[in-house]
Amino acid sequence: MTTVPAWTASRRSLRLLGLPAWAAADSVRGIVRRSLGNDPELVRRELRTDAAARTRRMLGDMKGGALKAGQLLSTVEMLFPQDPEQTWRDTLTSLQEGVPALPFDQVEPVLADQLGPDWATTLPKLDEQAAAAASLGQVHRARTRDGRDVAVKIQYPGVAEALAADIRVLAVVSGAVSRLAPRIALPPLVTELRVRLLEELDYVHEGAVQRRFAEAYRDDAQVEVPRVVLARPRVLVTGWMGGTPLATVAETGDQTTRDDVALRYQRFMLGGPARTGLLHTDPHPGNFRLLPDGRLGVLDFGSSLALPGGLPPSFGALIAALQSESPDEVTTALVDAGLVAPGRTIETTKLMDYLAPFSEPAGHETFHYTRAWLREAFGRVNDPRNPDFAVALQLTIPADQLFTHRVWLGVVGVLSQLEAVVPVRAELEQLLPGFADPGRADAHR
Repeated sequence: MTTVPAWTASRRSLRLLGLPAWAAADSVRGIVRRSLGNDPELVRRELRTDAAARTRRMLGDMKGGALKAGQLLSTVEMLFPQDPEQTWRDTLTSLQEGVPALPFDQVEPVLADQLGPDWATTLPKLDEQAAAAASLGQVHRARTRDGRDVAVKIQYPGVAEALAADIRVLAVVSGAVSRLAPRIALPPLVTELRVRLLEELDYVHEGAVQRRFAEAYRDDAQVEVPRVVLARPRVLVTGWMGGTPLATVAETGDQTTRDDVALRYQRFMLGGPARTGLLHTDPHPGNFRLLPDGRLGVLDFGSSLALPGGLPPSFGALIAALQSESPDEVTTALVDAGLVAPGRTIETTKLMDYLAPFSEPAGHETFHYTRAWLREAFGRVNDPRNPDFAVALQLTIPADQLFTHRVWLGVVGVLSQLEAVVPVRAELEQLLPGFADPGRADAHR
């Protein structure tokens, strides 16, 4: 039987490490072609197309952690190199929905192993053509004996080994980066990432998380979470959910539709922890649907973070402090959030200017998120020529806060993809502990 790691672990690692080598080769190829008199814009366009297609093919086929990384990047696809043909945008968006599935005969043994050789008595009608494929498994539509339409998520055979190989590559790369830039503490973050990704391999755990969300949002007017029918370590059966993926809404929806679904998305991501004690930590658009009745459909609960008291008040307090003009308030908020060690001297005024793009929406009653705005904001933040760039290295993000901050970035990225106009300040005051004032945060918790 063919499995996900169609290559050995070492060959898989070499393929991942080969991506930057291909980029270097493309650069040389471009220089040579331009020196021979080829039109520079045509050369750039062809190199972009080749690079995007190569990345799409490699990440899509490899699945595992490699594909998961690509799907996370799709959340902020507007930060990739710009081109009139939207090559990178289309490529990364396709990783949310257009991933090639394995033939059914390669995943059927997983069904037999998890549900027994007579699994067809439990699922008498199962479409052997996958309805969707993701980083760790693929989904088939089926019908139970009692007539319920269900989604059957089957884990790829061999995906655990593939994931382990990808994490090893990431660990090597992060160690090298940390030796070059000691203040960028990547190894602890890789450890946290490893824990979260290994959790995603356990469908029993995912089923328990989804049940909590489904119960918390039972009969909710804005959000729908499919019920869990059964959960085994490598097979998860839930209610079927149709609807339109958010990436499609971003492309084809009118402004009112995009604004409405964006508001529901923002409320779910920020309000979910208070209702469930859990943070949904996989915010990319492929996990969300616009349902025919206007509600937000939520899928894939494999990645979550336990937050028994909801989002930490220090997170909201930091965003609020960045709205102020008081360096002392910002310094206190940074220390409280664990982003600066107590007693350490930082250039707070410069840091406030540096982080302003991240907090800008919170200063508005309503904010128009756009790809152009996010691109400009991150262009400033990530530009080493920015005189405030070095001050960012004074920050240290604790490993246990990695996913909280990543989810915030993901939410901003998705809202920007939707080009949505949404209320912000009043929503944060209601949903983000610590944003309005400490007393409100304590009450919310």
